[in-house]
Amino acid sequence: MKTLEKKAAIVTGGGSGIGRAIALAYASEGAAVVVADIDEAGGKETVGLITRQSGQAIFVKADSSKPSDNEAVVKACVEKYGGLQVACNNAGIGGPAAVTGEYPIDGWDKVIAVNLSGVFYGMRHQIPAMLKSGGGAIVNIASILGQVGFRTASAYVAAKHGVVGLTKNAALEYADKKIRVNAVGPAFIKTPLIQKIDEKQLVPLHPIGRLGEPEEVANLVVFLSSDKASFITGGYYSIDGGYLSQ
Repeated sequence: MKTLEKKAAIVTGGGSGIGRAIALAYASEGAAVVVADIDEAGGKETVGLITRQSGQAIFVKADSSKPSDNEAVVKACVEKYGGLQVACNNAGIGGPAAVTGEYPIDGWDKVIAVNLSGVFYGMRHQIPAMLKSGGGAIVNIASILGQVGFRTASAYVAAKHGVVGLTKNAALEYADKKIRVNAVGPAFIKTPLIQKIDEKQLVPLHPIGRLGEPEEVANLVVFLSSDKASFITGGYYSIDGGYLSQ
C-alpha cells in the first residue's frame, strides 16, 4: 500500500520547484492533491503532470499572504476530497538583497507576509480541518537560513527562523490531538528561486559538492507526512549537503 493512500493533501507554491516536486511525490504515494499557487499556469501544469500519471489533483489559485485565500484552499480540499490529512506550506519568495540598514521596507513587508504569515495563515485553516478529519501531518518548508544568517537576506532569514519557531509551537499545541507538525530546511536547491544567482558561487557552500534537487527535498517531506514518521513532531530537519555542519 502506498504511504499516503486515501489521504487528501495541500501543497502551497505547488506550481514550480520544490512545491511541484512535493505535489508529484504526494500523488505518487496515493494522495489526492490540491495544488495552490499564485501562478495559475504553473499550478495547472503541475496538476496536468499528476493526472497524466493517473493521480488525483486540482488547482486552486491562491496568494499565500492572504488569509482568505488560505481558507479557500482548505475549503476546496474538503469539498472535493471530503477532508484534509496532509499539508505542506511551501510557498515562498526570496526578496530583495540588501544589508539590514538599507533593506527596503516594502520588500521586508512582502517577504514576511509570504514566507512567515503565509505559513501561519495556512496552518490557521488547515488545523481545524485536520481535527475534523481525525488528525494529520503538516510540513512547513523553512530553510537552512532558519538556523543561520546570510548577508543581505535579513527578511528571508527572519521569516525562516520564524517558521521554525511557529512549527515547534503548533507541534506542542496539537501533539495530543493527532496532528504532527515538522519543518524541513533545504539548502540551495535547483529551482527558479535561485536562477538569478551564479551556481558557481553556491556549489562551494555545500560540502557534498553540488546543489540539491527538488525531488530530494520531496522525499523527506513525503516521509514526514506519512505514518512512517508517526513519532516525529516539532522537529527541524535540514537537507543541505552538509551546509550547516561547517
